[in-house]
Amino acid sequence: MEPTGLHVAIIMDGNGRWAQARGLPRVAGHRAGVEAVRRVVRAAPGFGISTLTLYAFSADNWQRPQPEVTTLMRLMHEYLLTETHPWAAHGIRVSVIGRRDRLSRSLREVIEAAEVATAKGGTLHLRLAVDYSAREAIFRAACRFYKVTELSRDSFARVLGEVNHDGAADVDLLIRTGGEQRLSDFLLWESAYAELIFTPRMWPEFGAEDLDEAIAEFRARERRFERCQCREAARFEAHAAQVAADTLGDLGGIVEHGDRPLEPLREHERQRANNDGHRQRQRARNDPVLHMNLQLSD
Repeated sequence: MEPTGLHVAIIMDGNGRWAQARGLPRVAGHRAGVEAVRRVVRAAPGFGISTLTLYAFSADNWQRPQPEVTTLMRLMHEYLLTETHPWAAHGIRVSVIGRRDRLSRSLREVIEAAEVATAKGGTLHLRLAVDYSAREAIFRAACRFYKVTELSRDSFARVLGEVNHDGAADVDLLIRTGGEQRLSDFLLWESAYAELIFTPRMWPEFGAEDLDEAIAEFRARERRFERCQCREAARFEAHAAQVAADTLGDLGGIVEHGDRPLEPLREHERQRANNDGHRQRQRARNDPVLHMNLQLSD
């Protein structure tokens, strides 16, 4: 069943700067950020939001100081344990997108338990992006896509959802707090037609009133595109599918992980170049001018 409400995504930025401005350690900002998450999750269904995706921990965040990373992972663990029962009671379904192989075993177990316990929720789909990189997800989906028989953007989106452990409709509105104005490798495929709102308010200060204002601004905008009705897009998709069908059949050796995933493609290109050269020389036998040109080029 397709969601009838909005898909809102939020880059929750500014925890550390909020804490530093108050002379507090960064961990205090992260704890205050958890409270902001609770406020937004409670308010979201009342604003017509059916899917809420929150950027909790990016793949790049592993590069932060180890004590801060440890704190963030502990907060995630505590948050999932504390909120699972209330989520289930209020019809909130939670899912976590991103890689899981680099998470601790205990955190993976808590994630899986929360997803199972809230699986029947229909009030709100809450998606937490943890160890997430949009570019890496797209790359991994592309490595799997050669196995798909139906070549289309919809089928690629389904494969992308499998890579992320969960799929969702395209993002309608993307909000970033903290004053920065960039996407930071977040939901790049899903946000192709999203409206963007950047606010200087730090995430720990963000609340239901701010979400209400963002939704009001979103609804006031004129969205100048038509989904599924663009003839140019349809023609492009048909052409791309045909090109893919002509080339992807030879890529059976490509693997999702490995040091040289593109080697089959290079071999395929070399073979095709050799075949083209052979055909050109055969045609030159019946064309003196072409034969002379080939001799000169050699």
